[in-house]
Amino acid sequence: MDPQMLIDQTHAAGIPAPIWFVEFFKVLGFALHAVPMNLWYAGFLLALLLRATRDKHARRFSTRLMRQMPVIVAFGVNLGIVPLLFIQVAYFKLFYPATILMAWFWLAIIALLIPAYYGVYVYAAGLKQRGPGMTTWRAAAGWLSAILFVTIGFLFANGFSLMAHVGRWPELWQGHQVAGAATGTALNLGDATLWPRWLLMFGLAVTTTAVWIVFDAAWFGAKESEDYRRWAAATAWKLYAAGAVWFAAAGSVYVFGSWSSGLRSAMFSGPAVVLTVATAIAPGLPLVLLWAWRARPPGRGAAALVGLAQFGVLGINAVSRQVVQNLNIAEFFPVLDQPSAVEWGPLVMFLVVFVAGLGVVAWMIAQVVTARKEPAA
Repeated sequence: MDPQMLIDQTHAAGIPAPIWFVEFFKVLGFALHAVPMNLWYAGFLLALLLRATRDKHARRFSTRLMRQMPVIVAFGVNLGIVPLLFIQVAYFKLFYPATILMAWFWLAIIALLIPAYYGVYVYAAGLKQRGPGMTTWRAAAGWLSAILFVTIGFLFANGFSLMAHVGRWPELWQGHQVAGAATGTALNLGDATLWPRWLLMFGLAVTTTAVWIVFDAAWFGAKESEDYRRWAAATAWKLYAAGAVWFAAAGSVYVFGSWSSGLRSAMFSGPAVVLTVATAIAPGLPLVLLWAWRARPPGRGAAALVGLAQFGVLGINAVSRQVVQNLNIAEFFPVLDQPSAVEWGPLVMFLVVFVAGLGVVAWMIAQVVTARKEPAA
């Protein structure tokens, strides 16, 4: 079967926004979403493991992160709407068939997210209560949430890797159909890019969690002791180094073990090679900054600089992923060549709401920082 047969050929109208607009906000939205997403993807598990240690500072960071987690998850879920929106605007001919092939697993994301979110609140409430506090069932709810978030990430990785590899659709459809109708039970487990890409994202999540340790201590930890701040500075660079090694190992397998020869040739020639190299070495800057401040707690300015450097790492990775995705689907769907029929009303409304929403988030964070400026007596 020609994979092209599974792509809708009837929709001739142009997309309602310029393609550069769609690509820009898809990448920006994903980078913004990746910051809180990384904290619940890897930070959640790390916090639970640290709480089981005897290190009082490790346990203190675990408590701090898990008390922040309900807000972090809320920010991450809402910011995730932006890239998902623009995927459905310009990539709908691939997005919908791919998610139909794995429909039950895709719908299961909602079914998994709801108890995962409740589990976050249950665990965080146990940290705030006096008396029995963290009971066994509350701790179990936290572990269940962490597992569910990792599972959700795996299902998302399945969906988007399947969207980018149209050539696998006929095989999956033939194995998961009844009388020509897809059963929605396919997973993209046979895709060579799936596992290293998923592990690569986990490594990035570990590095973001490491940066959060010092950023949180500097900006929201005014009431914490100087010993805790020193622990944060000494621990962050070690954790970041571990995440960077993980990222490099998974990335090497992803690039040299799963990319097609054509894709690898495209990404290692011309202007694209600059992006490829930048993506590979970008984690080096936050690591160097964290190492430089390993012996003393960084102030707010230094912590903000490390945070911006890490956002740059996530941003470059998002751009690189987008270029790779466009190259993978170009044979079946040249997304950049789509005509546009711009609808300015919805575009202006989106920009207004997007900027206003980021402004509200910035104001909320500013209120938290202000509330923590004065140390406890």
